[in-house]
Amino acid sequence: MMKLAVFGATGGTGQEIVKQALKAGHEVTVLVRDSSRLHVNHDKLYLVIGNVLNLEKVEETLAGSEAVCCSLGNTAHNPDFVVSDGTQNIIAGMSKQHIKRLVVVSALGVGDSRDRVSRSFKMMVKTVLRKAYEDKERQEQLVRESGLDWVIVRPGGLTNGPATGEYEFGLDPSIGGGQVSRADVAAFVLQQLSEDTFLHQTPAIA
Repeated sequence: MMKLAVFGATGGTGQEIVKQALKAGHEVTVLVRDSSRLHVNHDKLYLVIGNVLNLEKVEETLAGSEAVCCSLGNTAHNPDFVVSDGTQNIIAGMSKQHIKRLVVVSALGVGDSRDRVSRSFKMMVKTVLRKAYEDKERQEQLVRESGLDWVIVRPGGLTNGPATGEYEFGLDPSIGGGQVSRADVAAFVLQQLSEDTFLHQTPAIA
């Protein structure tokens, strides 16, 4: 069992990470701006109320943790680079507190996986999703340069279906932008906390 810090816990994938981590017996601390958006209650769940752009709140969330899951996402209400700026704070806090393991949820289509999404999705990345993907690109670069024991997980299209355990994952370029449930992504993310198969790599899951 581990003490985990989870960032992005109120998002769809983040909530699944929190639920599954608690079910597995881990102790989980989350940083949330609005506790009413986190639909999980548990005696091993600890809340820090604040913003990932506030380094002090990030450090408070990290205190005593052995590993970190980052599932930050961008919305229309957030600053343009909230994901990468928030990740920069997480990396700084982890380095200060000597926490090494960081598992980040990114997206298929970022970095060297940009040719593995459909032509129509590429057009969306150049238009309506441009800022979000620029933010993810910046986030991945920061993680790569962090000196931490990182894994960047790149899911395809996310659904709200149940965990199936039936999905493709790995570094093979043939793994494209098929759909995958957030619950399956969460299960895969939690596996990366204690496995080194994809250490310093960017496995896709679809």
